[in-house]
Amino acid sequence: MSIKNRFKSFFALDDEEYEYEEPEMKEPQYEAPQPQTFPNKTPQSTKQNVVSLQSVQKSSKVVLSEPRVYAEAQEIADQLKNRRAVVVNLQSIQRDQAKRIVDFLSGTVYAIGGDIQRIGTDIFLCTPDNVDVSGAISELVSEDDHQRW
Repeated sequence: MSIKNRFKSFFALDDEEYEYEEPEMKEPQYEAPQPQTFPNKTPQSTKQNVVSLQSVQKSSKVVLSEPRVYAEAQEIADQLKNRRAVVVNLQSIQRDQAKRIVDFLSGTVYAIGGDIQRIGTDIFLCTPDNVDVSGAISELVSEDDHQRW
């Protein structure tokens, strides 16, 4: 018995012949995609995402602060957290307290992603992340006369 006959008997094809017909190849037909509609999205819900131009052009504030004691550093930090720039004048406070205030404000500015710059003798500009400062102020007073930092 040949292998062919064994396969026929195994598959019960006994002397029946089957012809294989190739399917006709059709060209693929593409349809334009239909836009999806979402049932719960209405024109009213899209109007909620509109922002008025008046609120975008809101004026920024710069706060001037001259702390007398270290406890006032928290008020300055609160202004920074409210996204306001603060100019801090430390000329009328003792040196050790002034250093503590600068250290505290440096940590606050770092936490909010802002910047702190010395803009004069014992005067610092603290800015949140929404304020960009460009330029520099040259030191006109000799470093030997007023060296506190």
